Amino acid sequence: METSIGALISGSGVRYANKTALIVNGRTYSFSEIEHLSSAVATRLQQQGYGRGATVSICAPNSAEWIIAYYGIMKAGCIVNPLNLMLTAPEMAYALVDCGASVLFGLSEKLLSVRALLGDKSPLLVSFDGEADDLELFEGWSGTSVGSVLEFDQDLRSEISTVVYTSGTTGKPKGALLTHRAVLLNVAMTATMHGKSEIDTVVSALPLSHVYGNVVMQCAIAYGMTLVLHSTFSAEEVLESIEKHRATIFEGVPTMYMYLLDFPRLADYDLTSLSRCTVGGQTMPLAQMREVETRFGTRLLELWGMTELGGLGITHPVLGEARLGSVGLPFPCVQAGILAPSVNGQLLPVGQVGELVIKGPLTMLGYLNNPEATAEAIDSSGYLHTGDLAYMDDDGYVFVVDRLTDMIITAGFNIYPAELEGVLCEHPAVAMAAVVGVRDPVKGELAKAFVVLSQGCQLTEQELLDFCRTRLAAYKMPRLVTFVDDLPKTGSGKILRRVLRQ
Repeated sequence: METSIGALISGSGVRYANKTALIVNGRTYSFSEIEHLSSAVATRLQQQGYGRGATVSICAPNSAEWIIAYYGIMKAGCIVNPLNLMLTAPEMAYALVDCGASVLFGLSEKLLSVRALLGDKSPLLVSFDGEADDLELFEGWSGTSVGSVLEFDQDLRSEISTVVYTSGTTGKPKGALLTHRAVLLNVAMTATMHGKSEIDTVVSALPLSHVYGNVVMQCAIAYGMTLVLHSTFSAEEVLESIEKHRATIFEGVPTMYMYLLDFPRLADYDLTSLSRCTVGGQTMPLAQMREVETRFGTRLLELWGMTELGGLGITHPVLGEARLGSVGLPFPCVQAGILAPSVNGQLLPVGQVGELVIKGPLTMLGYLNNPEATAEAIDSSGYLHTGDLAYMDDDGYVFVVDRLTDMIITAGFNIYPAELEGVLCEHPAVAMAAVVGVRDPVKGELAKAFVVLSQGCQLTEQELLDFCRTRLAAYKMPRLVTFVDDLPKTGSGKILRRVLRQ
Protein backbone atom coordinates (compact mmCIF):
# COMPACT_ATOMS: atom_id res chain seq x y z
CA MET A 1 0.00 0.00 0.00
CA GLU A 2 1.18 3.54 -0.78
CA THR A 3 2.09 5.79 2.14
CA SER A 4 -0.40 8.51 1.12
CA ILE A 5 -3.09 9.25 -1.44
CA GLY A 6 -0.77 11.73 -3.13
CA ALA A 7 1.69 8.91 -3.70
CA LEU A 8 -0.86 7.16 -5.95
CA ILE A 9 -0.38 9.60 -8.81
CA SER A 10 3.35 9.92 -8.11
CA GLY A 11 3.79 6.19 -8.57
CA SER A 12 1.44 5.96 -11.54
CA GLY A 13 3.17 8.88 -13.22
CA VAL A 14 6.30 6.73 -13.33
CA ARG A 15 4.72 3.32 -13.99
CA TYR A 16 2.31 4.40 -16.74
CA ALA A 17 4.05 7.61 -17.89
CA ASN A 18 2.69 8.49 -21.35
CA LYS A 19 -0.34 6.19 -21.20
CA THR A 20 -3.66 8.07 -21.39
CA ALA A 21 -5.01 8.60 -17.88
CA LEU A 22 -7.90 10.97 -18.55
CA ILE A 23 -10.17 12.06 -21.38
CA VAL A 24 -12.44 14.96 -20.50
CA ASN A 25 -13.98 17.88 -22.38
CA GLY A 26 -12.27 16.82 -25.59
CA ARG A 27 -8.76 16.78 -24.12
CA THR A 28 -6.47 13.91 -23.26
CA TYR A 29 -4.06 13.82 -20.29
CA SER A 30 -1.29 11.30 -19.67
CA PHE A 31 -0.39 9.97 -16.24
CA SER A 32 2.90 11.89 -16.28
CA GLU A 33 1.08 15.11 -17.17
CA ILE A 34 -1.35 14.82 -14.27
CA GLU A 35 1.56 13.91 -11.99
CA HIS A 36 3.52 17.02 -13.03
CA LEU A 37 0.56 19.43 -12.85
CA SER A 38 -0.52 18.18 -9.43
CA SER A 39 3.06 18.56 -8.16
CA ALA A 40 2.96 22.17 -9.35
CA VAL A 41 -0.24 22.80 -7.37
CA ALA A 42 1.26 21.09 -4.32
CA THR A 43 4.34 23.30 -4.58
CA ARG A 44 2.19 26.43 -4.78
CA LEU A 45 0.17 25.37 -1.74
CA GLN A 46 3.30 24.87 0.31
CA GLN A 47 4.79 28.14 -0.93
CA GLN A 48 1.65 29.88 0.35
CA GLY A 49 2.13 28.21 3.74
CA TYR A 50 -0.51 25.48 3.36
CA GLY A 51 0.97 22.10 4.12
CA ARG A 52 0.46 19.21 6.45
CA GLY A 53 -2.82 19.56 8.34
CA ALA A 54 -4.25 22.53 6.43
CA THR A 55 -7.72 21.98 4.92
CA VAL A 56 -8.33 22.82 1.26
CA SER A 57 -11.78 22.65 -0.38
CA ILE A 58 -12.90 21.96 -3.96
CA CYS A 59 -16.34 22.84 -5.32
CA ALA A 60 -16.61 22.37 -9.07
CA PRO A 61 -18.02 20.06 -11.73
CA ASN A 62 -16.04 17.07 -12.98
CA SER A 63 -12.96 18.30 -14.83
CA ALA A 64 -9.23 17.80 -15.23
CA GLU A 65 -8.73 20.77 -12.92
CA TRP A 66 -10.70 19.01 -10.17
CA ILE A 67 -8.45 15.93 -10.37
CA ILE A 68 -5.23 17.94 -10.59
CA ALA A 69 -6.23 20.09 -7.62
CA TYR A 70 -7.23 17.00 -5.61
CA TYR A 71 -3.89 15.28 -6.02
CA GLY A 72 -2.03 18.54 -5.52
CA ILE A 73 -3.78 18.93 -2.18
CA MET A 74 -2.89 15.35 -1.23
CA LYS A 75 0.76 15.74 -2.30
CA ALA A 76 1.14 18.88 -0.21
CA GLY A 77 0.05 16.94 2.86
CA CYS A 78 -3.16 18.93 3.21
CA ILE A 79 -6.64 17.64 4.06
CA VAL A 80 -9.10 17.73 1.17
CA ASN A 81 -12.70 18.87 1.57
CA PRO A 82 -14.68 17.93 -1.57
CA LEU A 83 -17.94 19.90 -1.70
CA ASN A 84 -21.07 18.96 -3.62
CA LEU A 85 -21.47 21.37 -6.53
CA MET A 86 -25.23 21.52 -5.90
CA LEU A 87 -24.84 23.13 -2.47
CA THR A 88 -26.10 26.67 -2.12
CA ALA A 89 -23.75 29.44 -1.01
CA PRO A 90 -24.99 29.32 2.64
CA GLU A 91 -24.52 25.55 2.74
CA MET A 92 -21.01 25.88 1.32
CA ALA A 93 -20.16 28.67 3.73
CA TYR A 94 -21.22 26.55 6.70
CA ALA A 95 -18.94 23.69 5.63
CA LEU A 96 -15.99 25.99 4.89
CA VAL A 97 -16.18 27.61 8.30
CA ASP A 98 -16.77 24.33 10.12
CA CYS A 99 -13.71 22.62 8.61
CA GLY A 100 -11.56 25.77 8.69
CA ALA A 101 -10.75 25.69 4.97
CA SER A 102 -7.69 27.76 4.02
CA VAL A 103 -8.17 27.58 0.24
CA LEU A 104 -11.17 26.99 -2.01
CA PHE A 105 -10.81 25.83 -5.62
CA GLY A 106 -13.79 26.18 -7.95
CA LEU A 107 -15.68 28.15 -10.57
CA SER A 108 -15.73 31.92 -10.24
CA GLU A 109 -19.47 32.22 -9.73
CA LYS A 110 -19.41 29.90 -6.72
CA LEU A 111 -16.29 31.51 -5.29
CA LEU A 112 -17.75 35.01 -5.46
CA SER A 113 -21.01 33.91 -3.84
CA VAL A 114 -19.05 32.45 -0.92
CA ARG A 115 -16.94 35.57 -0.56
CA ALA A 116 -20.08 37.71 -0.49
CA LEU A 117 -21.27 35.71 2.53
CA LEU A 118 -17.99 35.24 4.42
CA GLY A 119 -16.18 38.49 3.60
CA ASP A 120 -12.84 38.66 5.40
CA LYS A 121 -13.40 35.12 6.75
CA SER A 122 -13.39 33.73 3.24
CA PRO A 123 -10.58 31.29 2.35
CA LEU A 124 -8.11 32.04 -0.41
CA LEU A 125 -10.11 31.66 -3.65
CA VAL A 126 -8.61 30.01 -6.73
CA SER A 127 -10.69 30.00 -9.91
CA PHE A 128 -10.75 27.14 -12.42
CA ASP A 129 -12.44 29.21 -15.14
CA GLY A 130 -10.66 32.54 -14.67
CA GLU A 131 -13.72 34.70 -15.26
CA ALA A 132 -13.05 37.12 -12.38
CA ASP A 133 -9.94 39.28 -12.44
CA ASP A 134 -9.75 39.63 -8.66
CA LEU A 135 -9.47 35.87 -8.04
CA GLU A 136 -6.32 33.78 -8.19
CA LEU A 137 -6.22 31.70 -11.36
CA PHE A 138 -5.68 27.95 -11.32
CA GLU A 139 -3.73 28.18 -14.56
CA GLY A 140 -1.03 30.03 -12.67
CA TRP A 141 -1.05 27.50 -9.84
CA SER A 142 -0.70 24.49 -12.16
CA GLY A 143 2.12 26.31 -13.99
CA THR A 144 4.21 26.76 -10.84
CA SER A 145 7.76 25.45 -11.04
CA VAL A 146 7.90 22.27 -8.99
CA GLY A 147 10.00 22.81 -5.92
CA SER A 148 11.98 20.54 -3.63
CA VAL A 149 9.79 21.38 -0.64
CA LEU A 150 7.51 18.44 -1.44
CA GLU A 151 7.94 15.41 0.81
CA PHE A 152 6.86 12.52 -1.41
CA ASP A 153 8.07 9.89 1.07
CA GLN A 154 6.08 11.07 4.10
CA ASP A 155 3.92 8.34 5.64
CA LEU A 156 0.45 9.81 6.17
CA ARG A 157 -1.55 6.57 6.34
CA SER A 158 -2.77 7.12 9.89
CA GLU A 159 -3.50 10.82 9.37
CA ILE A 160 -6.70 12.48 8.20
CA SER A 161 -6.89 12.83 4.43
CA THR A 162 -10.47 13.94 3.89
CA VAL A 163 -13.33 15.73 5.57
CA VAL A 164 -16.48 15.12 3.53
CA TYR A 165 -19.86 16.46 4.56
CA THR A 166 -23.01 14.44 4.85
CA SER A 167 -26.29 15.81 6.18
CA GLY A 168 -27.46 14.55 9.54
CA THR A 169 -30.91 13.93 10.94
CA THR A 170 -30.61 17.18 12.89
CA GLY A 171 -30.36 19.04 9.59
CA LYS A 172 -26.79 20.21 10.28
CA PRO A 173 -24.14 18.88 7.85
CA LYS A 174 -21.58 16.58 9.46
CA GLY A 175 -17.97 16.31 8.35
CA ALA A 176 -16.83 12.67 8.22
CA LEU A 177 -13.10 12.32 8.88
CA LEU A 178 -11.33 9.72 6.72
CA THR A 179 -7.70 8.64 6.98
CA HIS A 180 -5.34 8.08 4.06
CA ARG A 181 -5.31 4.39 4.99
CA ALA A 182 -9.12 4.13 4.81
CA VAL A 183 -9.26 5.67 1.33
CA LEU A 184 -6.26 3.72 0.02
CA LEU A 185 -7.67 0.45 1.33
CA ASN A 186 -11.09 1.20 -0.14
CA VAL A 187 -9.50 1.80 -3.54
CA ALA A 188 -7.46 -1.41 -3.33
CA MET A 189 -10.44 -3.53 -2.26
CA THR A 190 -12.72 -2.03 -4.92
CA ALA A 191 -10.19 -2.67 -7.67
CA THR A 192 -9.64 -6.23 -6.42
CA MET A 193 -13.35 -7.08 -6.19
CA HIS A 194 -14.09 -5.59 -9.62
CA GLY A 195 -10.93 -6.87 -11.31
CA LYS A 196 -9.71 -3.45 -12.46
CA SER A 197 -6.37 -3.10 -14.23
CA GLU A 198 -4.44 -1.10 -16.82
CA ILE A 199 -6.26 -2.84 -19.69
CA ASP A 200 -9.52 -1.16 -18.66
CA THR A 201 -11.18 2.01 -19.90
CA VAL A 202 -13.95 3.31 -17.65
CA VAL A 203 -16.70 5.79 -18.52
CA SER A 204 -18.19 7.75 -15.64
CA ALA A 205 -20.38 10.80 -15.03
CA LEU A 206 -20.44 10.28 -11.25
CA PRO A 207 -19.54 13.47 -9.34
CA LEU A 208 -15.92 13.37 -8.14
CA SER A 209 -17.05 15.03 -4.91
CA HIS A 210 -19.18 11.96 -4.09
CA VAL A 211 -17.39 8.98 -2.55
CA TYR A 212 -18.61 6.65 -5.34
CA GLY A 213 -17.26 8.89 -8.10
CA ASN A 214 -14.09 9.52 -6.09
CA VAL A 215 -13.31 5.81 -5.78
CA VAL A 216 -13.88 5.38 -9.54
CA MET A 217 -11.30 8.13 -10.16
CA GLN A 218 -8.83 6.75 -7.61
CA CYS A 219 -8.99 3.22 -9.02
CA ALA A 220 -8.26 4.56 -12.49
CA ILE A 221 -5.25 6.55 -11.28
CA ALA A 222 -3.89 3.79 -9.03
CA TYR A 223 -4.20 0.92 -11.49
CA GLY A 224 -3.35 2.53 -14.82
CA MET A 225 -6.86 2.67 -16.27
CA THR A 226 -8.09 5.28 -18.74
CA LEU A 227 -10.91 7.38 -17.28
CA VAL A 228 -13.36 8.93 -19.75
CA LEU A 229 -14.98 11.55 -17.54
CA HIS A 230 -18.23 13.45 -18.16
CA SER A 231 -19.04 16.64 -16.28
CA THR A 232 -22.76 15.80 -16.35
CA PHE A 233 -24.77 12.76 -17.34
CA SER A 234 -26.24 12.54 -20.83
CA ALA A 235 -27.46 9.17 -22.09
CA GLU A 236 -26.41 9.94 -25.65
CA GLU A 237 -22.95 11.24 -24.71
CA VAL A 238 -22.27 8.27 -22.41
CA LEU A 239 -23.25 5.78 -25.11
CA GLU A 240 -21.07 7.61 -27.63
CA SER A 241 -18.11 7.46 -25.22
CA ILE A 242 -18.53 3.75 -24.57
CA GLU A 243 -18.58 3.04 -28.30
CA LYS A 244 -15.83 5.48 -29.33
CA HIS A 245 -13.33 4.56 -26.61
CA ARG A 246 -14.20 0.86 -26.48
CA ALA A 247 -14.88 1.17 -22.78
CA THR A 248 -14.72 -1.97 -20.67
CA ILE A 249 -16.56 -0.52 -17.64
CA PHE A 250 -19.44 1.90 -17.10
CA GLU A 251 -20.19 3.03 -13.53
CA GLY A 252 -23.42 4.71 -12.50
CA VAL A 253 -26.46 5.03 -10.26
CA PRO A 254 -29.87 3.46 -10.99
CA THR A 255 -31.29 6.67 -12.46
CA MET A 256 -28.56 6.73 -15.11
CA TYR A 257 -29.36 3.19 -16.17
CA MET A 258 -33.07 4.03 -16.33
CA TYR A 259 -32.36 6.93 -18.68
CA LEU A 260 -30.06 4.72 -20.76
CA LEU A 261 -32.68 1.96 -21.03
CA ASP A 262 -35.25 4.56 -22.05
CA PHE A 263 -32.99 6.11 -24.71
CA PRO A 264 -34.71 5.44 -28.05
CA ARG A 265 -31.50 4.71 -29.98
CA LEU A 266 -29.79 2.50 -27.41
CA ALA A 267 -29.68 -0.44 -29.83
CA ASP A 268 -27.78 1.67 -32.39
CA TYR A 269 -24.63 1.78 -30.23
CA ASP A 270 -21.93 -0.88 -30.09
CA LEU A 271 -21.52 -1.79 -26.41
CA THR A 272 -19.75 -5.10 -26.97
CA SER A 273 -16.51 -3.79 -25.43
CA LEU A 274 -18.15 -3.66 -21.97
CA SER A 275 -17.07 -6.47 -19.64
CA ARG A 276 -18.94 -5.24 -16.55
CA CYS A 277 -20.94 -2.32 -15.20
CA THR A 278 -21.46 -1.19 -11.62
CA VAL A 279 -24.47 0.34 -9.90
CA GLY A 280 -24.79 1.91 -6.46
CA GLY A 281 -26.23 4.83 -4.54
CA GLN A 282 -29.64 3.24 -4.00
CA THR A 283 -31.39 -0.03 -4.63
CA MET A 284 -32.45 -0.81 -8.19
CA PRO A 285 -35.53 -2.85 -9.22
CA LEU A 286 -34.61 -6.40 -10.20
CA ALA A 287 -36.46 -6.20 -13.51
CA GLN A 288 -34.41 -3.21 -14.60
CA MET A 289 -31.16 -4.82 -13.46
CA ARG A 290 -31.93 -7.86 -15.59
CA GLU A 291 -32.80 -5.61 -18.53
CA VAL A 292 -29.44 -3.83 -18.22
CA GLU A 293 -27.59 -7.13 -18.33
CA THR A 294 -29.62 -8.29 -21.34
CA ARG A 295 -29.43 -5.10 -23.41
CA PHE A 296 -25.86 -4.17 -22.47
CA GLY A 297 -24.67 -7.75 -22.87
CA THR A 298 -22.58 -7.68 -19.72
CA ARG A 299 -22.68 -8.20 -15.98
CA LEU A 300 -24.07 -5.57 -13.60
CA LEU A 301 -22.23 -5.48 -10.27
CA GLU A 302 -24.29 -3.96 -7.48
CA LEU A 303 -22.44 -2.21 -4.68
CA TRP A 304 -23.14 -0.55 -1.34
CA GLY A 305 -21.19 2.20 0.39
CA MET A 306 -21.32 5.24 2.64
CA THR A 307 -19.68 8.61 2.94
CA GLU A 308 -18.46 7.45 6.36
CA LEU A 309 -16.53 4.60 4.67
CA GLY A 310 -15.00 6.75 1.96
CA GLY A 311 -16.65 4.60 -0.68
CA LEU A 312 -17.68 0.97 -0.91
CA GLY A 313 -17.93 -1.56 1.88
CA ILE A 314 -19.90 -4.31 0.16
CA THR A 315 -20.01 -5.40 -3.48
CA HIS A 316 -20.06 -8.38 -5.83
CA PRO A 317 -16.75 -9.91 -6.91
CA VAL A 318 -16.52 -9.82 -10.69
CA LEU A 319 -15.50 -13.50 -10.80
CA GLY A 320 -18.06 -14.58 -8.20
CA GLU A 321 -21.65 -15.70 -8.36
CA ALA A 322 -24.19 -13.15 -9.57
CA ARG A 323 -27.01 -12.59 -7.07
CA LEU A 324 -29.10 -9.73 -8.37
CA GLY A 325 -30.96 -8.02 -5.57
CA SER A 326 -28.09 -8.47 -3.15
CA VAL A 327 -25.51 -5.72 -2.76
CA GLY A 328 -22.84 -8.40 -2.55
CA LEU A 329 -20.24 -9.52 -0.03
CA PRO A 330 -18.41 -7.39 2.56
CA PHE A 331 -14.83 -6.44 1.72
CA PRO A 332 -12.31 -8.92 3.20
CA CYS A 333 -10.89 -6.15 5.41
CA VAL A 334 -14.19 -5.25 7.09
CA GLN A 335 -16.59 -7.03 9.38
CA ALA A 336 -20.29 -6.64 8.63
CA GLY A 337 -23.15 -7.65 10.87
CA ILE A 338 -26.89 -7.35 11.26
CA LEU A 339 -27.81 -5.79 14.58
CA ALA A 340 -31.16 -6.03 16.31
CA PRO A 341 -32.65 -2.51 16.15
CA SER A 342 -32.94 -2.02 19.91
CA VAL A 343 -31.09 -0.18 22.65
CA ASN A 344 -29.02 -3.26 23.53
CA GLY A 345 -29.05 -4.78 20.08
CA GLN A 346 -27.36 -8.12 19.51
CA LEU A 347 -25.97 -9.45 16.24
CA LEU A 348 -28.70 -11.41 14.48
CA PRO A 349 -28.42 -14.82 12.80
CA VAL A 350 -28.70 -15.48 9.07
CA GLY A 351 -31.96 -14.44 7.44
CA GLN A 352 -33.16 -12.02 10.12
CA VAL A 353 -33.64 -8.34 9.30
CA GLY A 354 -31.92 -5.70 11.39
CA GLU A 355 -29.59 -2.72 11.06
CA LEU A 356 -26.51 -3.22 8.91
CA VAL A 357 -23.34 -2.36 10.87
CA ILE A 358 -19.73 -2.22 9.65
CA LYS A 359 -16.43 -2.43 11.52
CA GLY A 360 -12.87 -2.19 10.27
CA PRO A 361 -10.15 0.12 8.90
CA LEU A 362 -12.46 1.73 6.32
CA THR A 363 -14.68 3.43 8.87
CA MET A 364 -14.34 7.12 9.59
CA LEU A 365 -12.57 8.37 12.69
CA GLY A 366 -15.69 10.37 13.55
CA TYR A 367 -17.49 13.60 12.69
CA LEU A 368 -15.52 16.84 12.85
CA ASN A 369 -16.43 19.00 15.86
CA ASN A 370 -19.36 16.70 16.67
CA PRO A 371 -18.59 14.10 19.38
CA GLU A 372 -22.29 13.53 20.07
CA ALA A 373 -23.02 12.51 16.48
CA THR A 374 -19.87 10.38 16.45
CA ALA A 375 -21.00 8.49 19.55
CA GLU A 376 -24.37 7.86 17.92
CA ALA A 377 -22.77 6.56 14.72
CA ILE A 378 -19.98 4.37 16.16
CA ASP A 379 -20.82 2.19 19.16
CA SER A 380 -18.55 0.97 21.94
CA SER A 381 -17.75 -2.19 19.95
CA GLY A 382 -16.46 -0.11 17.04
CA TYR A 383 -19.40 -0.82 14.75
CA LEU A 384 -20.53 1.95 12.42
CA HIS A 385 -24.32 2.08 12.37
CA THR A 386 -25.44 2.50 8.77
CA GLY A 387 -29.16 3.22 9.21
CA ASP A 388 -29.98 0.51 6.62
CA LEU A 389 -32.21 -2.45 7.38
CA ALA A 390 -30.76 -5.58 5.85
CA TYR A 391 -30.22 -9.32 6.21
CA MET A 392 -27.53 -11.82 5.23
CA ASP A 393 -27.98 -15.19 3.56
CA ASP A 394 -26.12 -18.41 4.38
CA ASP A 395 -23.20 -17.43 2.15
CA GLY A 396 -22.74 -13.96 3.62
CA TYR A 397 -24.39 -11.99 0.80
CA VAL A 398 -26.06 -8.83 2.09
CA PHE A 399 -29.60 -7.81 1.09
CA VAL A 400 -30.68 -4.24 1.90
CA VAL A 401 -34.45 -4.10 2.36
CA ASP A 402 -35.31 -0.65 3.78
CA ARG A 403 -34.13 2.42 5.66
CA LEU A 404 -34.01 2.43 9.43
CA THR A 405 -34.13 6.20 9.53
CA ASP A 406 -36.31 8.64 7.62
CA MET A 407 -33.62 9.50 5.09
CA ILE A 408 -34.83 10.03 1.53
CA ILE A 409 -32.65 8.94 -1.41
CA THR A 410 -33.35 10.70 -4.71
CA ALA A 411 -31.21 9.78 -7.72
CA GLY A 412 -28.46 8.58 -5.38
CA PHE A 413 -28.36 11.76 -3.26
CA ASN A 414 -29.23 11.67 0.44
CA ILE A 415 -31.93 14.04 1.72
CA TYR A 416 -32.77 14.45 5.39
CA PRO A 417 -36.31 15.61 6.27
CA ALA A 418 -35.28 17.68 9.29
CA GLU A 419 -33.07 19.92 7.14
CA LEU A 420 -35.88 20.59 4.68
CA GLU A 421 -38.38 21.13 7.50
CA GLY A 422 -36.09 23.70 9.06
CA VAL A 423 -35.95 25.68 5.82
CA LEU A 424 -39.70 25.43 5.24
CA CYS A 425 -40.38 26.72 8.73
CA GLU A 426 -38.15 29.74 8.11
CA HIS A 427 -40.95 31.13 5.94
CA PRO A 428 -43.03 33.50 8.07
CA ALA A 429 -46.32 31.99 6.83
CA VAL A 430 -45.41 28.41 7.84
CA ALA A 431 -46.32 27.14 11.28
CA MET A 432 -45.29 23.50 10.95
CA ALA A 433 -43.87 21.25 8.26
CA ALA A 434 -43.04 17.60 7.84
CA VAL A 435 -41.24 15.94 4.92
CA VAL A 436 -41.42 12.31 3.83
CA GLY A 437 -40.27 10.33 0.83
CA VAL A 438 -42.66 9.12 -1.85
CA ARG A 439 -41.74 6.53 -4.45
CA ASP A 440 -40.71 7.63 -7.94
CA PRO A 441 -40.03 5.21 -10.83
CA VAL A 442 -37.01 7.18 -12.09
CA LYS A 443 -35.33 8.80 -9.08
CA GLY A 444 -36.28 6.22 -6.47
CA GLU A 445 -37.86 8.73 -4.10
CA LEU A 446 -39.05 12.32 -4.10
CA ALA A 447 -39.38 14.61 -1.09
CA LYS A 448 -42.98 15.53 -0.27
CA ALA A 449 -43.74 18.32 2.20
CA PHE A 450 -46.83 18.56 4.39
CA VAL A 451 -47.24 22.18 5.49
CA VAL A 452 -49.44 23.83 8.12
CA LEU A 453 -49.82 27.58 7.62
CA SER A 454 -49.92 30.10 10.41
CA GLN A 455 -53.40 31.38 11.16
CA GLY A 456 -54.58 34.05 8.76
CA CYS A 457 -51.71 33.46 6.34
CA GLN A 458 -51.93 32.50 2.70
CA LEU A 459 -49.21 30.92 0.61
CA THR A 460 -49.04 29.11 -2.72
CA GLU A 461 -46.97 26.04 -3.48
CA GLN A 462 -44.90 27.98 -6.02
CA GLU A 463 -44.17 30.79 -3.56
CA LEU A 464 -42.95 28.28 -1.00
CA LEU A 465 -40.77 26.44 -3.51
CA ASP A 466 -39.26 29.72 -4.70
CA PHE A 467 -38.43 30.50 -1.07
CA CYS A 468 -36.70 27.12 -0.63
CA ARG A 469 -34.80 27.31 -3.90
CA THR A 470 -32.43 30.00 -2.61
CA ARG A 471 -31.72 28.03 0.56
CA LEU A 472 -31.45 24.42 -0.59
CA ALA A 473 -29.39 22.58 -3.18
CA ALA A 474 -31.52 21.58 -6.18
CA TYR A 475 -31.49 17.88 -5.29
CA LYS A 476 -32.82 18.64 -1.79
CA MET A 477 -35.84 20.59 -3.02
CA PRO A 478 -39.26 19.19 -2.07
CA ARG A 479 -40.99 18.15 -5.30
CA LEU A 480 -44.50 17.95 -3.89
CA VAL A 481 -46.26 20.19 -1.36
CA THR A 482 -49.58 19.54 0.38
CA PHE A 483 -51.14 22.11 2.69
CA VAL A 484 -52.91 20.52 5.67
CA ASP A 485 -54.79 21.77 8.75
CA ASP A 486 -52.65 19.77 11.18
CA LEU A 487 -50.01 17.04 11.40
CA PRO A 488 -50.39 13.66 13.13
CA LYS A 489 -48.41 13.60 16.36
CA THR A 490 -47.62 11.39 19.33
CA GLY A 491 -48.72 12.33 22.81
CA SER A 492 -45.37 14.01 23.37
CA GLY A 493 -45.77 16.14 20.22
CA LYS A 494 -43.48 14.18 17.91
CA ILE A 495 -44.69 14.24 14.31
CA LEU A 496 -45.60 10.78 12.98
CA ARG A 497 -43.99 10.64 9.55
CA ARG A 498 -45.08 7.01 9.27
CA VAL A 499 -48.71 8.11 9.20
CA LEU A 500 -47.96 10.75 6.56
CA ARG A 501 -46.27 8.14 4.37
CA GLN A 502 -49.31 5.92 4.65
